[in-house]
Amino acid sequence: MHFHQFYLRCLAHASYLIGDAGECVIVDPQRDVDGYLAAAEERGLRITHVIETHLHADFVSGHLELAKRTGATLHISHAADAAFAHGPLHEGDEIRVGTVRLRVLETPGHTPESLCLLVSDDAAPDAPAKLLTGDTLFIGDVGRPDLAGGRGFTAEQMAGLMYDSLRDKILTLPDETEVFPAHGAGSACGRNISAALSCTIGRQRETNHALQPMSREDFVQRMTTGLAPPPPYFPHSVALNRAGAVPLDELPQACPLYPDEVAPLLEQGALLLDLRHADAHAQGHPPGALNIGLNGSFAPWAGSLIPTDTRLILLGDDDAQCKEAVMRLARVGLQHVDGMLAGGVDAWVAAGRPLATRERVSVQELHARLQRDDAPRVLDVRNPGEHENGHVPGAINIPLGQLAERSGELDPGAHYAVICQGGYRSSSACCLLERAGLHALTDIREGTGGWVEAELPVETPVA
Repeated sequence: MHFHQFYLRCLAHASYLIGDAGECVIVDPQRDVDGYLAAAEERGLRITHVIETHLHADFVSGHLELAKRTGATLHISHAADAAFAHGPLHEGDEIRVGTVRLRVLETPGHTPESLCLLVSDDAAPDAPAKLLTGDTLFIGDVGRPDLAGGRGFTAEQMAGLMYDSLRDKILTLPDETEVFPAHGAGSACGRNISAALSCTIGRQRETNHALQPMSREDFVQRMTTGLAPPPPYFPHSVALNRAGAVPLDELPQACPLYPDEVAPLLEQGALLLDLRHADAHAQGHPPGALNIGLNGSFAPWAGSLIPTDTRLILLGDDDAQCKEAVMRLARVGLQHVDGMLAGGVDAWVAAGRPLATRERVSVQELHARLQRDDAPRVLDVRNPGEHENGHVPGAINIPLGQLAERSGELDPGAHYAVICQGGYRSSSACCLLERAGLHALTDIREGTGGWVEAELPVETPVA
């Protein structure tokens, strides 16, 4: 049996190739599908089936494009209400390639249509089976149950279904069964996902908090308490995946735009998205630009902070960086890229247009300033759990994903030192605060991680 896990770190997304006898199945493909075609060709396999474990919310899938380019049959649960041509999957259905069989387990809970695939090989009957769990079971966690509200289900109803799926289906499998989920650490589809990319049922039975003995009522309460709001782009991704996204090469290509072409587009409501490192952004950027660096978790934050209908103009270090961004933006459904600023910041300045700058200082400098009478207020834009684990003394906490709607809680006349974990999110936060009318802002370069490493005072909530 050919078995290969693809892992897209930016989206913490895992997808799979399973094959035998010259044929293979691709499960949960990312939007750009060339890697699957190359992997199949390298192994001498023809892609004959493409399977979606559910309608993904955190990324736009390439299932339709991959099926069209290969002639493969596309499969998804009968409960998905998918608008594209597909073979509907039901409990107990099997898909075979050579001696390998993929058996369908319907496991609603994360979504109504969620399913898992139990993979076994008739040619190796003593080998442990592999369970592709989609977003039902992660390593260390389970899928969040609150994403089906638009389809008439409450989070409590979905958590109840998840309890049944875990106890009645997954935990009945042998302990040696290998678990391969669709996401790893950092995905917004769970809360406590491990960095490990596979495990076993037996190990998860021992260590996964959601699989410990508890009543259905206790499970529902635990799974629905303290959930952070889902990123706003999730419903848009689900809609694109239900319809089937258009191939990437059919999207408009980002063409070079000169400063005199960019300026009127910005006046008409387009957003200049600065892809550069936060240090470069702080040293000089066109006023109003939003910095989300391509060097970090670019796509999830772009999807979370930018409305999906926004017209975008890209500012990068070079054309290659902008072209990479176009593809990564499309992975989260941001498809309206008008172009890229030709010549970058240098061309902007040469055209006589102003640059804005932002103060960006070290944690040691922040510590020194906090001892003064005119000390800034510290704004921590990490998630609540990160903040509670330890923060700069006196820091207030508004997560980056909530900052646009909660900026009114801040004093527009105050000076804020904005801090995250490592200096990536804080740059984006400063941009959002400036757009909300706050301008006395200092970005902290090394973030709370640097503060802790420097052995500066840390505050944690009193138990």
